[in-house]
Amino acid sequence: MAAAPALAIADAAKRRGSGAGGGFALRIPAFEAAAGEAIAVTGPSGSGKSTLLDLLALALKPDAAGRFEVAGHDAGLLWREARLDALAALRASHYGYVLQQGGLLPFLTVRQNILLPQRLAGRPDDAHAEALAARLQIADELDRKPASLSVGQRQRVAIARALAHRPAIVLADEPTASVHPEMADTILALLVGAARASGAALVLATHDPSRARAAGFTLLALATSREDGGAVSVLERR
Repeated sequence: MAAAPALAIADAAKRRGSGAGGGFALRIPAFEAAAGEAIAVTGPSGSGKSTLLDLLALALKPDAAGRFEVAGHDAGLLWREARLDALAALRASHYGYVLQQGGLLPFLTVRQNILLPQRLAGRPDDAHAEALAARLQIADELDRKPASLSVGQRQRVAIARALAHRPAIVLADEPTASVHPEMADTILALLVGAARASGAALVLATHDPSRARAAGFTLLALATSREDGGAVSVLERR
């Protein structure tokens, strides 16, 4: 019997804005991400990549969702019943995040930044955090503050932090936007390798589909059209 996907959504939609411009609507006919799978969502600016990530992250309530399952939990039901505490617990326990600029806390050391999600999830595991740091080649930086690191090193720390509490799902929003192309390839390869080794489903938003494909991501695209005067983006397989 096949394992349930880490993340599964079907017949979901979210509309934002209205008025003379018609607003914007995002539609997700079907989406699944399995443990260890790496998926890259591509599309031009304004196509809804950030809206999609916010929906996947349980930070934005869908207007409709025929199915919305997160690590075996019915997130759609939690949204309908407005169980915000349960949704917050799902986020803390089952999600890891890699932000565009790393998002590290400047007053914490690298070690403390990496351990923070473990503390929030109630799953301390110093050995796992140190193993991640070694895999990502930042073991020598654990006692330094983020400001003393290069941009590439900070992104490696962000990857370690995202995986430290063994989440089911890792979301990455343009994590290579601030680094040069060679470093971008390195960071993507490390991100894919670390997520697969941890058994996490990885979903990346990117403007660079060719680089994502080369790093081993499956590509999905947000296809945008006009309907009733407004913009509509639909998630499709490339």
